[in-house]
Formats: sequence, structure tokens, C-alpha cells
Amino acid sequence: MCIDMKMVTMKKIILLACIALIGFAFSKRNEVVVVDTAGKKVEFRKMEVNSFKKGEVLTYHLRYGFMDAGEAVLEIKDETKTFGSRKALHVVGTGNSKGTFDWFFKVRDRYESYIDEEALFPWLFVRRIKEGGYTDSQDYFFNHYKNKVDVGGGKTFDIPTNTQDMISAFYEARCMDFTNAKYGDIFEASTCFVDNEVYPLKIKYVGKETIKIGIGKFNCLKFRPVIQKGRVFKHEEDLTVWITDDKNHIPVRAEAEILVGSIKMDLVSYSGLANPIAKAN
Repeated sequence: MCIDMKMVTMKKIILLACIALIGFAFSKRNEVVVVDTAGKKVEFRKMEVNSFKKGEVLTYHLRYGFMDAGEAVLEIKDETKTFGSRKALHVVGTGNSKGTFDWFFKVRDRYESYIDEEALFPWLFVRRIKEGGYTDSQDYFFNHYKNKVDVGGGKTFDIPTNTQDMISAFYEARCMDFTNAKYGDIFEASTCFVDNEVYPLKIKYVGKETIKIGIGKFNCLKFRPVIQKGRVFKHEEDLTVWITDDKNHIPVRAEAEILVGSIKMDLVSYSGLANPIAKAN
């Protein structure tokens, strides 16, 4: 077996899962006025959050080709953090290689995001990754008063309003309203800050479908994010994601054709949901 592991890191696998959701930032929102430490009035949005709650845990099984690649878990901790006067959710995501994949390329990744409870953007993003012999640590401090992010080492970057990290994008995505979505509709996505770059994305709605996975059958909405060619995907629409057709909007399956093979991500367990899930008979 000959695989270029630089092209198949767990970071990219998890990024695929997040990219599958980043574009769904079309929720109902109102504006709320806050005041920063300099006394300057800044308008932050106020999102309508009814798709998830503290204590929710989602677990996914990842396959690379015919191999078990690993497991990804997303958990909203049952606690509240504060950043200044702002309350924040604490979300932890882990990615671990499994089976044969673990034997020749061990992965132990941990991601954390502290997400504003009202505006649903991040104040702090933490990434600790161990992939084969490669390790990396990142701490991104988001300043949404000034639209900047501090990545450490004296480096800061300008970011658009409401810019997300890889984890916070997942949860912003789930607060969307697809009531008026029509087949073929393409929507502009929220931006996401990853590896010192801002990624603007688009998504295409391609209808409804009932799919069967290991834990049952689910009524789903189907999307194909339109991604920049040449980075991970062979073609613009080589990623498809199915999310539950209910208020939870949980990804049930994501499939991707990448430059060196294919990846599939399936939901294997869930708990602490805010709403009933759309299981099919």
C-alpha cells in the first residue's frame, strides 16, 4: 500500500466534515448593540438558536477508501464560559485514527471553540494535533469588535464580520432556515478562518433524500458545497452532505472524492439533542 500521508491527514478529514457545513449560515437573526472596552458601540447579531443545546454529543465514523480511518466526536460541554461580558459555549472536537489506519499513521487531534451564545461566532479557537510524526498547536484569539484575529507570534489578520473557525462554523450552520430552498439554489456562505487564511464558500441545495446508515434510516436534506478546485478535491462538487430534515440539522453522512481517494463520514451515535430527530420508518 502506497499512500502520500501528507495528503491524507486527519486535519483534512475533519476539515472536510466542517467544510460540508460551513456554508449553511442562513439563519434568522436580529441585531443587538453591545459596547466594547473603548466605549465604542458595536453591533453584534443575535442568532435564533434552537437546533442544539449544552450536553449534545455527536459521534462519527470515518472511512478512507476501504479502511476504517477513525472517529470524530463533537461535544457541547455542559458549562458556560465568559469572555468579558459575553457568555460562550465550550465545544470540544476530537479526531482519532482507528484500526489499520492507526497502525501506520497515528492521529490524536483535539479542537476547541468558545462560541458566543448570542452571536454564534468564536472568541477563542484551540487546535492541538498529532498526526504521524507531525505536531502543531494553534490558538486563535478573535476580536470581533475590531474584525481581527490574533494567531500568536505577533501576527494578526483582518477578518470579515462574523468570521468562523472550523468548529463554530458547524454550529452556526445548524441554525439555518431552509423553508424556501429550491433545487439548484446556490447560496453565499459564511467565511471561515483556517491556517491563516479566510475561506469564502458557496453551497448548492440538491433536494431531499432518505438514506440508510448503520443506526437507521433518516429523512435528509442534501447539499453539495462548491469548493475551490485543486486544494483537496478533484472537482468543485466532489463533496456531498446529508443533514437531518428537522430542527436539529445534524449531518448524517458526508462523502468526498479527494485527490488521493475517497472519504466517507457516517453518524454512529447521538445524545442530548434539542429536538426530535427525523428518523424514517
